[in-house]
Amino acid sequence: MGRTVLITGVSRYLGGQMAALLAEDPSFDVIGVDVVAPTHPIPGITFVRADIRNPVIAKIMGEAAVDTVVHLGVIATPKQAGGRTTMKDINVIGTMQLLSACQRTPALRHLVVKSTAAIYGSGPKDPALFTEDMEPKHRPSSGWAKDSAEVESYVRGFGRRRPDVGVTTLRFAHIVGPQMRTGHTAYFELPVVPTVLGFDPRLQFVHEADALGALRASVVTSNAGTFNIAGDGVLFLSQAVRAMGKTSVAVPAPLFPLAGRALSPQGYADFSPGAVRYLTYGRALDTSAARERLGFVPEFSTAGAFASFARSHGAVAARTEVGADG
Repeated sequence: MGRTVLITGVSRYLGGQMAALLAEDPSFDVIGVDVVAPTHPIPGITFVRADIRNPVIAKIMGEAAVDTVVHLGVIATPKQAGGRTTMKDINVIGTMQLLSACQRTPALRHLVVKSTAAIYGSGPKDPALFTEDMEPKHRPSSGWAKDSAEVESYVRGFGRRRPDVGVTTLRFAHIVGPQMRTGHTAYFELPVVPTVLGFDPRLQFVHEADALGALRASVVTSNAGTFNIAGDGVLFLSQAVRAMGKTSVAVPAPLFPLAGRALSPQGYADFSPGAVRYLTYGRALDTSAARERLGFVPEFSTAGAFASFARSHGAVAARTEVGADG
């Protein structure tokens, strides 16, 4: 019997690519939902123009007998949403309405939620690797990371109310690749890259193709749980800057956000408090659970994923520093 999958945020890059990937499999009927239509039609899917903040989403899901929901509708930067207030409304209120619709959909059996490793925060006393059961020592207090922590809390509540529905939450490291454009990738695109004086943090990345692979594995296996998703290994910030062929400038910590915003007058690069802590202390994830329970093994290492991103910007990555597996 075929499965009916509803994907939110289908007009953004990952959502559209995920919809196209699942549509290639005849065992899936794919419904894509967003407030605007995709820039290019996605073959094989049914697109529905709808806002997940509107209760009409429950009617759509019920009439289609949706059995799997892939929630990719969380927005990472205020600029995408048109402001922080709208961003929070879409992320938190939108998720609450979507979960309410899931609650009222009898056919639903699986929910996949895209989250972020930023919910672990960043700080000087963090473990070498975060596992999924660890509590953050520095809880996010603003922005996308705070929204994601709230989203996860609501998702856990839904799981308790609907124990018949398997819930899979994926905590992604920063996603990079030739097509990904985020506040974090914009940081490495600055003409001069500011760094925090005295710090060279360990960073982790996941390639956009591997992000899609992890999402697909979650849908296909239907294995419930929370999983860290990242490429193997770490990359120091100094290595990443050199891979981009950029010059860095070390700035005292109190001046770092100001310097960053001055170098990014359009406001695309992320210098929110959480991002600043990450670029000061870094963060790394233990991904063994995804390997063992999802059967997901990334094709790109952290170094290889960043090399792919760097090459897409015309940078020549040194093999000894960022690898050649991308």
